[in-house]
Amino acid sequence: LLEKGKKFGRDRLLQDLVSIQYQRNDIEFGRGTFRVRGDVIDIHPADEKYGVRVHLFDEIIEAIQLFDPVSGHITEEPESIVIFPAKHFITTRPRIEQAVEEIRKELDWRVNELKGQGKLLEAQRLLQRTNFDIEMLLELGYCPGIENYSMHLSGRRPGERPFCLIDYFPKDFLLIIDESHVTIPQIRGMYEGDHSRKLTLVEYGFRLPSALENRPLKFDEFLGLINQAICISATPGEWEVAQSNYRMVEQIVRPTGIVDPKVTVKPARNQVDDLIGEIQKRVKKKERVLVTTLTKRMAEDLAQYLNELGIRVRYMHSEIDALQRVEILRGLRLGEFDVIVGINLLREGLDLPEVALVAILDADREGFLRSETSLIQTAGRAARNVRSEVIMYADEITGSMRRALKEMERRRQKQLAYNKKYNITPQSIVKSYDEIMKTTSVADRITKYRDDSGEVDEIAELYSQMEEAVSLMEFERAAELRDRIRSLKKKFLSIERRRHKGGNARKG
Repeated sequence: LLEKGKKFGRDRLLQDLVSIQYQRNDIEFGRGTFRVRGDVIDIHPADEKYGVRVHLFDEIIEAIQLFDPVSGHITEEPESIVIFPAKHFITTRPRIEQAVEEIRKELDWRVNELKGQGKLLEAQRLLQRTNFDIEMLLELGYCPGIENYSMHLSGRRPGERPFCLIDYFPKDFLLIIDESHVTIPQIRGMYEGDHSRKLTLVEYGFRLPSALENRPLKFDEFLGLINQAICISATPGEWEVAQSNYRMVEQIVRPTGIVDPKVTVKPARNQVDDLIGEIQKRVKKKERVLVTTLTKRMAEDLAQYLNELGIRVRYMHSEIDALQRVEILRGLRLGEFDVIVGINLLREGLDLPEVALVAILDADREGFLRSETSLIQTAGRAARNVRSEVIMYADEITGSMRRALKEMERRRQKQLAYNKKYNITPQSIVKSYDEIMKTTSVADRITKYRDDSGEVDEIAELYSQMEEAVSLMEFERAAELRDRIRSLKKKFLSIERRRHKGGNARKG
């Protein structure tokens, strides 16, 4: 707290700013930094757009001014102001010193344990890294990866639940979980995934065992903090259904009046030949088609086969990065091609009003991709078009298919009855060319940026080698590859900056 007229020495102010993780930078004035010019200290709060200028005279705060960091214009002269920490991990000096003592005790114990197991390299690595972190903590009150010492810094015991944002909520807060059939399993799996990753770091001497306590909530801990919740999902999971005592509120009717698509089951024996005929029907009407297969190889092979027949097609699966997927979806909507062949990526979250047919190949293969939930979600991709249809290719009706067909027909009949009762005519959502283009403007810029330099291919190759090294537990080699990637990125960015400046100069 800085107050006008209050005694506050210059050195003390600078020390206090450093203690709450502000960095002195007299050249580049950005958030979380401060600069000093005699008895005038400029502070850029980490959470504000404005700068704070403190005028000192004879160790007294003479004036406090708020100013625009770019123009330097004074906007306000408050009597007092609170400067909040620049980083999240802030604690008192006594707490840091106590934590350091606990870290040293754990370090001694762990180093002896590793040496006893004959892991001398791991013991030396842990000793060197942790001592460096301790020195940083004592000197600056902060170190890279400080969150891995959160158990010691927060005073928690091993196994005790970590603090989280929910602790700040009132007791009777309402939690709304969107797409709960996906979100709930993710919450369940967060702890195990985090623990598995960090356990490897602990075993190889990169972190102390207490780093495992810097973790997400376990599922039962999460539930213990929840008072009331609303789960939203078109296909709720077993947990949500059980928690609601099977009393669910359904929201089946769409504002557009569009009903769930008609579903047809056809034999799988000649599925590809039949699919080609169905695609050609849609292409004549300038409509789009989604096709789902079971494997990446099947998606690629089918796309190649359709392409050879003159059908404009693309495939899409997990090996295609997010930006390329957005471009592919935009291309489909703009009519650059007519068909996308995919796998699980076509299940949910896609709003494609131009799609009039969803074809599900090998629908009778029981499994994750052909479960009741997956079939309903995949069919739902066609529920944005009044002429939508779903074709399932199967030689037999599996249990999952039967349940999915029954549920979709139940919803469809309710929707039809509602439309008839209120005289609603279903209408597809039609978006303009400009609206579709806006959805991927960022992807365009990134793609052009990447295509300008062959060095990106080298970076991608090094990334692949680094991931392989990590999977083989060759961490020293992975670290070397990481450093090479960083070096190449810096070089690449400097080239881009020079090119950008040159372009601006030519425009001038």
